[in-house]
Amino acid sequence: MPPYRTPLQPPGAEGHVMLQPPMFGRFEDAYAAVLAHVSQHFEHTSASRGNTARECLNVSFVLRDPRDRIVYLPARRTNIVFCFAEALWYLWGRDDLEMISYYAPRLARFSSDGEKLAGSAYGPKLFRSARTGRSQWETVRNLLAEDPASKRAVVSFFHPDELTDPANPDVSCTLALQFFLRDGHLHATTYMRGNDAVIGLLSDVFSFTVIQEFTALQLGVQLGSYGHHVGSMHINDADARRAAAIIGTACHRYAWFPVQAMPPTRWPDLEIVAQYEGALRRGEEQLAADDPGWLGLDPYWRQVVLLFETYRQIVHCPGSPVQPSTMEALDPGYRWLIAHRWPERIPEQFLMPAGGQQ
Repeated sequence: MPPYRTPLQPPGAEGHVMLQPPMFGRFEDAYAAVLAHVSQHFEHTSASRGNTARECLNVSFVLRDPRDRIVYLPARRTNIVFCFAEALWYLWGRDDLEMISYYAPRLARFSSDGEKLAGSAYGPKLFRSARTGRSQWETVRNLLAEDPASKRAVVSFFHPDELTDPANPDVSCTLALQFFLRDGHLHATTYMRGNDAVIGLLSDVFSFTVIQEFTALQLGVQLGSYGHHVGSMHINDADARRAAAIIGTACHRYAWFPVQAMPPTRWPDLEIVAQYEGALRRGEEQLAADDPGWLGLDPYWRQVVLLFETYRQIVHCPGSPVQPSTMEALDPGYRWLIAHRWPERIPEQFLMPAGGQQ
């Protein structure tokens, strides 16, 4: 009988029972490992709500450095603009379809009233004040500040009444987010009932690790590890070829860019970013290099606003390439991602050579 090896257990670990999930240094490696495992070693096939899929139950992994959250794989074509937009949509406590569907139009089909999202709008559940006058996030932050050893620092997303309507198009995929303050480091763990390994996994990990890093800054502690636990990790049959293409290129290190740490960030900083995001999204403004509000932001958040300006040009100026000055101002990693996501809109001098390396 062959030795038993747990799912995602590294080769060579046979004979050792691993009760903890594998740890990865980079999310890109974890992402590729999950895709390969579900594609090649799926346990079930399912057909929920008309989507046939390959499925593995109880898939987990841990990231040693949650800041290393960006996937640089040409076949995946990470939408870095949406990643930041979704994370900020959560941090701003929003649930409106107007903002998030601008960056991902496909999300409109999950809205029951054409105006808001419910289950997948995690921001109000996290950051809007409850009947106690404090949001779940504030309650957890205060709990950890008073009792660093607490195991109760949990914010809940899933509500049982989401299941009362069988036709509900937007049931929360995330169950809870838990924080642990240990030895001066803030660790976080996300629990999900289901996760689309090709599409949802990438942006979910991005958003939750951004929230983790922001929370660590508010507590004045170091960033710890990030755990991701999923009841049903699946790849829809419609995405099977795409998954295979991503897996096929994952063994190559196409690009690597320095990991960026979020600077000390206050809520007013995020409000400035929100003002720019709204004006650019509505086409009311163009980003001016000498704008005093822009200059008042840390370079980290200036780059995020610059990503929103880049997307404004892509959406509001159809047929025109992104301005060379905008591309030049982007950090190299973001420039690489934009060039792979929208190559048809990129000035020729910024297109990536064959193979995607820079």
